[in-house]
Amino acid sequence: MKLNENLQIVGTNVVLVPYERKHVEKYHQWMKSEELQQLTASEPLSLDEEYEMQKSWRDDEDKCTFLILDKTKFDHTGDEIQALIGDTNIFILDGDGEDNVKTGEIEIMIAEQPARGKRYGWESTLLMLLFGVTYLHICRYRAITKDTNTRAMQMFEKMGFRKIKRVAVFQEVTFERPVDEAWIEWVKKEVSQQIKPYRR
Repeated sequence: MKLNENLQIVGTNVVLVPYERKHVEKYHQWMKSEELQQLTASEPLSLDEEYEMQKSWRDDEDKCTFLILDKTKFDHTGDEIQALIGDTNIFILDGDGEDNVKTGEIEIMIAEQPARGKRYGWESTLLMLLFGVTYLHICRYRAITKDTNTRAMQMFEKMGFRKIKRVAVFQEVTFERPVDEAWIEWVKKEVSQQIKPYRR
């Protein structure tokens, strides 16, 4: 998405940056993992296909993607590649459902094992949800996760999402959360967010 190509989101423990060509090789290495392929319902891609995917995520207006940096590591090294730990996305579903509400499907992946269990996913997801409300005018969120991903399901429930569907054949659970003022205020209390220009 062109909207976020010159923006970064600075939180307390993470920094969200646009997905650039320079990040593709590390992302490609992550996605060779069968575990990550299963958790994200992804197929392995060649490196050339990964570059094409990065370009489509940058250009398509229905996809908003940020990569997640460990802020402490990035502050010490200034090296985005070294500090990369995962990604978060919003897929925009315009006029979704019978009520014609602009819906964003939120995704989160913490790819680096040492970064898991440190609430980086929690903070990154909330930062992305807030960005989607403010910049993309999302009115409802949806999250789809594997029914074996207990940590993700618990996280979305703690964020006020409600389980609306389970598809046993795909082992998937769908959660939804309408956007309202009380919930936005709760998100703002949970995270500190600064939107800054992104300098390559």
